[in-house]
Formats: sequence, C-alpha cells, structure tokens
Amino acid sequence: DLYTDSGRTWRWNGTGWAMLPGPPPDIDDWFVIAVSDETTNLTTGTNKVYFRMPYAGTLLAVKATVNTAPTGSTLICDINEDGTSVLGTKLSIDASEKTSDTAASAATITDSALANDAEITIDIDQVGSTVAGLGLKVYLKVRRGS
Repeated sequence: DLYTDSGRTWRWNGTGWAMLPGPPPDIDDWFVIAVSDETTNLTTGTNKVYFRMPYAGTLLAVKATVNTAPTGSTLICDINEDGTSVLGTKLSIDASEKTSDTAASAATITDSALANDAEITIDIDQVGSTVAGLGLKVYLKVRRGS
C-alpha cells in the first residue's frame, strides 16, 4: 500500500509506514525581528534594524505587532531588500490596535524573491501621534529556496 500527502509518499512495510525517497517538502520559516526594545517610544527613521538573509527564499507573508498600541494615528513600517521596498502597501498597525492582522489596509508584497545574503532593513515611516507605540516586532514568512 502507498499513501501520498503534501508531495511525500509512504509505503506500508507490514508494521508501519516508511517514507520513500523524494524531494524534500517546502520549508516555511517565520523570522521574528525586534525593531525596538520593549520600553522606549517608537520613532520614525530608516534602517531601524537590519539582517542578512541566510538563504534565498520566497517572501510569503508579513505582519507586525506591538506591546503598546499606537494612538492618534497609524503605525507604518516598510521592509527593504538591499535598499528597495518589497511592499506595495506598507505594513501598518491601526491606532489603538496591537497587530497588523486587523489593519484597515493590509500590506501587499510586490517583490517576493529574497536573495541569499541580501540585506533586509526595516524602516518606521510613521508612529502614533498621541502614543507612539512600544515593542515593535516584524514577522516575515519565508519559504526556503523557492
């Protein structure tokens, strides 16, 4: 008997299922980037944090969270690969919210191909006007080697 799921095939060997050789499944990683500390008000600016991609991959999703919500205006961030934005609509957290999951304008990815060793930077384009916000994290979901 054979069983196939998600591109992998197993064969019943009489006592259990043995995986047959084949291409490895796609591997998705979540990068969690602390753009600020937890206690200092956020400020606008470019290159607030950077890192280099450890491998080539496809950017599948982005999100942002804060531990203290911005108030008075929306928090807006940008993600850049080697100095060029990978977003069409930038990543935002609406005023009085703690996550981009509920943003009125969802972020859109316009350049999903991330190169091995590319420099990834995060900009903060706008902070809350009454309370800036605290503890910003940006999340990147990346599929290896795609």
